[in-house]
Amino acid sequence: MTGRATLFGLRTAALGVLCGACAVAAVAQSARRAGPTGGAQRATQAAGAEAASGRLKTYALRLKPGQDLRRELEGFAKARGLRAGVVLTAVGSLSKAALRLADKSEATEFEGKFEIVSLVGTLSPDGVHLHASLSDGEGRTVGGHLVEGCTVYTTVELAVGEIEGVRFAREQDAQTGYKELRVYGRAARKAKR
Repeated sequence: MTGRATLFGLRTAALGVLCGACAVAAVAQSARRAGPTGGAQRATQAAGAEAASGRLKTYALRLKPGQDLRRELEGFAKARGLRAGVVLTAVGSLSKAALRLADKSEATEFEGKFEIVSLVGTLSPDGVHLHASLSDGEGRTVGGHLVEGCTVYTTVELAVGEIEGVRFAREQDAQTGYKELRVYGRAARKAKR
């Protein structure tokens, strides 16, 4: 592949990511206009807060071999001062992985080569909450909380969004015993208890 074809491919991929981010923002804006109803409203209230937001600002970045996926996302969020960040999409590979599996207190380490099948989560000044699904060379997939120890193999290509007019915080939740997401911003409404 020529350098020109590669550049065209990268521009096309970036445009696709941005179009996807625009679609996410359009759906969110449409949902805001319609307002929460029924089960959606009860679920939002049960979460503790909701906030109407402004635009979705997007960033595209690439991580290189040897970098730690979680540390790089935390550093990116801190360097940009993200107040309400979300991982929109991620593709890439890892040479080593570490996940905290469901209902486990300690991380499990995985050796070998892995494809990132999905990576989702929130980024805030108080910390990140990230989940990943990874697939090995046999197609077996495992998922859990992304922790430090996930080393980039060839690349990780990310699209990260920041919801303007909203601030995420991680605050101790008496019901779960964990620091959970709280959403603050324009038109924020606390849940009725």
